[in-house]
Amino acid sequence: MTDRPNRHLVERELTSEGPRRGAGGGAKKRTRSVTINLAESPLTWLHARGHLSDRQFDGGERLRADYERAQLGPSVTMRWDPVRIRGQGGEAGLTPTERQMAARERFDAALAEAGKGLSDILWRVVCAGEGLPAAEKSLEWPARSGKLVLRIALDRVADFYRIGG
Repeated sequence: MTDRPNRHLVERELTSEGPRRGAGGGAKKRTRSVTINLAESPLTWLHARGHLSDRQFDGGERLRADYERAQLGPSVTMRWDPVRIRGQGGEAGLTPTERQMAARERFDAALAEAGKGLSDILWRVVCAGEGLPAAEKSLEWPARSGKLVLRIALDRVADFYRIGG
């Protein structure tokens, strides 16, 4: 398993109608406080609550790592990568561009292994960080169907990365 990112916890007041929006007059409503981890990914949330096995979680994390190494997400116009100094190690002596291309090839092959119908939910939840309800809605799927499809896709990705279970 990979190191956990720094946790950013935020407390918000909740009323029986949902999050408190601001100071509005009227009768005083009963509130309670909850802690929300803003840095937690949907994949980590599902794993922490027992909806994903360790193998499925590790497969998803490997896919996300390749997505980030391949720099497939939105980026700024300037690259701040350090300049490679001759003789320094790295991933088997590859240049940064070669490492990026290798990650892109692994990412594309992992999505192909997941399959055409499964790669959509996989990309949305693992790489884009969408929650399952939002992904189901944007894919026009029935409510609560995404978890089963995501688990199947993560099993196939774990097979691709040869993660034992």
